[in-house]
Amino acid sequence: AVVSTQSTGADTCIRQYHNADISVAVATDSGLITPIVFTANNKGLKQINSDMGELKNKATEGKLQPHEFQGGTFTISNLGMMGIQHFTAVINPPQSCILAVGAPQKKMVPADNEKGFEVVTVMNVSLSCDHRVVDGAVGAQWLDVFKGYLEKPLNLLL
Repeated sequence: AVVSTQSTGADTCIRQYHNADISVAVATDSGLITPIVFTANNKGLKQINSDMGELKNKATEGKLQPHEFQGGTFTISNLGMMGIQHFTAVINPPQSCILAVGAPQKKMVPADNEKGFEVVTVMNVSLSCDHRVVDGAVGAQWLDVFKGYLEKPLNLLL
């Protein structure tokens, strides 16, 4: 993975983290909050899903403790579940990156088959980076790794 995307910027220094403490945007009646899945890099998909379910419930019930939503090293915002196909997310300081996830959609693409096309599912994501901490080339490397996991999700299990 591209470790330098797990960084935060301050006035005088940049901190790089060994763990991915992923903040996930959750809409509540009182506004947006970003509970944190701690050490997501050391968890399997099943555990991350379970943690996220618990955090979402606590967020919507207003029962999150400050340590459960303050901090984090990287944020994911998913408006795809609301049908939004593309958007740009704003970074949550002091984090240096946020991933905006859009809705999957079916598209026809050229193919070397009898019909000359095939229908595939595509999804737009945008990575916003604070270039004082993570430059565009590093962000592009991270997106390339992420794209690889989306295209071959079994690699997440290896």
